[in-house]
Amino acid sequence: MRGLERQLELQLFKRVYRGVALTDAGKHLYNAVESGFTLMANCLENLQKTRTRLYINVATDFAFAAFWLLPRLPRFRALHPEVEVRIVSSQDQLDHTTKDTDISIVFAKGKPHNLTSHILCKGDVFPICSPALLEQYGPIESHKKLAALPLLKLGDYTSQGWLDWRGFFSQRRSLVKPSEPVLTFNNYTLLVQAAIAGQGVGLGWGNLVDDLVDSGVLTALRSFSLSSEWGYYLVEVNAKDTLPAKRKFVDWLLTE
Repeated sequence: MRGLERQLELQLFKRVYRGVALTDAGKHLYNAVESGFTLMANCLENLQKTRTRLYINVATDFAFAAFWLLPRLPRFRALHPEVEVRIVSSQDQLDHTTKDTDISIVFAKGKPHNLTSHILCKGDVFPICSPALLEQYGPIESHKKLAALPLLKLGDYTSQGWLDWRGFFSQRRSLVKPSEPVLTFNNYTLLVQAAIAGQGVGLGWGNLVDDLVDSGVLTALRSFSLSSEWGYYLVEVNAKDTLPAKRKFVDWLLTE
């Protein structure tokens, strides 16, 4: 300390009984040094977080998580075993302002406004059922026969773009009225499970159920297909974040 005082030609400390006390010049220097060290500590902490954070929070709905994302995740983990993917799912509209969410994958009609987003997939809508149910009821070749089958319905989610049977027949420009559904669900994954179990016919969304159809678990009645303007979009909640884990996941999603 004496050497610093000689170099500055300033008295920084008053020597008092059993210790020292800062002079006015010493107090000014102390405040400046403390501010500098605090700034350095905060900077180093942020740099450390950027380097060491190896997880990403992904928000999406149950259907996309179960039928599209989860079957493909092993490929991401094989490429980036060091990155942990944390999935938060909901059947309700997603809140893009959630602080802890890095990426949202949303079902929307066109790109969400004022957000950095990328189209992931769109697909047709068509009836789906188990092979056993189709064998039981025979070939389904008309709207009238389709409407008379045991129908599975997703709850009142038409405002979110999910079609119900009335909307489906209407968009098919059919005058046939569908029968009352035998089962109604508030969760699309449960509806698909019921269709697999042979409990009725549901509406399948391409890209979500294509793997199940290709594997033979479900049968698609594609002659009744409708083109949908709705699709899944990848939304970067905090687009300025450049965390390595996030960038790797975004690049992989767009490749898939």
